[in-house]
Amino acid sequence: MNLSVIGCGRWGSFLAWYLHLLNHRVTLFGRQGSEKLAVLQAQHSNGLITLDDSIRLTSDLQEAVDTAEILVLSIGAQSLRSLMQQLSKLPLSGKTIVLCMKGIEADTGKRLTQIVEEYAPGVPVAIWVGPGHVQNFTQGIPNCMVIDSDRMETKEYLVKAFAGDLIRFYYGTDLLGNEVGAAAKNVIGIAAGMLDGLNKTALKGALMSRGTREIARLIRAMGGNELTAYGLSHLGDYEATVFSPYSHNRRFGEAYVRGENYGELAEGVATTTALLKLGEQYNTELPICKAVDAVINGRKEPNRVLSDLFLRSIKMEF
Repeated sequence: MNLSVIGCGRWGSFLAWYLHLLNHRVTLFGRQGSEKLAVLQAQHSNGLITLDDSIRLTSDLQEAVDTAEILVLSIGAQSLRSLMQQLSKLPLSGKTIVLCMKGIEADTGKRLTQIVEEYAPGVPVAIWVGPGHVQNFTQGIPNCMVIDSDRMETKEYLVKAFAGDLIRFYYGTDLLGNEVGAAAKNVIGIAAGMLDGLNKTALKGALMSRGTREIARLIRAMGGNELTAYGLSHLGDYEATVFSPYSHNRRFGEAYVRGENYGELAEGVATTTALLKLGEQYNTELPICKAVDAVINGRKEPNRVLSDLFLRSIKMEF
């Protein structure tokens, strides 16, 4: 098949590598002036993966769209609306859009599929979420992930196109829950990194149990299936997010509480803002999200905030 990956960062480049491994014809798009694209064009490698010469690299969005049956989007969640504004001006009929990105729009609290549907009504859209790091996949270490969509035929089409020895796909049955759960695990990842940075790693057990329950309540309040929070999109992704040395959000949280400069904000920071917006909208308490927000946006002292969250309150377990 002809597929285009939009976004040439760490995950987007891996997706191009993986899809080529499945014998698809792949185009990888990066915006004009992108340093990451320039490195790939010069070296066909970014230090994590090496792209086959047959993978087409381009900064021409129309070229990427015109040549593809499936558009695989892998960019920052807060940039999706801008990208969809551009894509909506191009012919999308007959194509399928797959979101390989995790987040919720901070300004509106909208899920990413809702943003796609605003600009591309009628175009089949799906999400590809779950655990996995580039560093593990490229070493041949397999994992399980989820494809979800409102359309069963879209899920079947994509699982058939994407399944391989490295990734076993499960069919999702709760698009809302899988989107919210996948986005929210990044917030839990930041909290986990803060615990690591404060030498409170042993509290990750409490973080995982309380975090999953917190997000399950939100999913239920929004109309999804609360059990989805215990699946691959959220709890099943904790190993890759809460413990892995490769987790961007965990490393960000650890660096933040240690006062180290980590560079760009992790995706989970904006997601925290979005989740708190949804918590207010759906009258759901999100204490872990509030704690992360208090430290990062409220500039509260991390040790005190996290101690108050886990050690000083007396509550029922759930």
